[in-house]
Amino acid sequence: MNNEVLKLMLRLFLPSEYVKSIFHISPQKLKESGIKGIITDLDNTLVEWDRPNATPQLLEWFKEVKEQGMDITIVSNNNEKRVKAFSEPLNIKFIHKARKPMGQAFLRAAKKMNLKKAEVVVIGDQLLTDVLGGNRTGFQTILVVPVASTDGFFTRINRKIERRIMESLKRKGMLQWEE
Repeated sequence: MNNEVLKLMLRLFLPSEYVKSIFHISPQKLKESGIKGIITDLDNTLVEWDRPNATPQLLEWFKEVKEQGMDITIVSNNNEKRVKAFSEPLNIKFIHKARKPMGQAFLRAAKKMNLKKAEVVVIGDQLLTDVLGGNRTGFQTILVVPVASTDGFFTRINRKIERRIMESLKRKGMLQWEE
């Protein structure tokens, strides 16, 4: 495979931005850049995969998002029971069993918010699901460091693959941040 083809493929895994946590994302700055809606992953992006409810700090961040007049939809590969139990008390739209990185759920979420792709950012903790899915469907993407250091079985496999992709991105000089 030639170098240019490899770079094009790797670009699908390259987030628009990389931050330490959801709390390093300013809803005001997103709004100023034209963002009107957020599609976010749930597990290990917003809270640990085994935490049932939002933390006080996360509730404050959601409040800031809403104060900026922005909409939010949780898009998760997890089951309905988990995603609904987290989202409904917060009155946040959600899509469960999203089958990320397939793009359908991202497009449905933007449609639910009645927004164009350019007005929405996808936030998540995984290159292979959130970033790849968001990029493939034409959204801006933000990668966050996972909230928990433990993962489910399939996520552990994904993380090994992600580390190799990140190494390739570094070797090709495509990363614009320090880890």
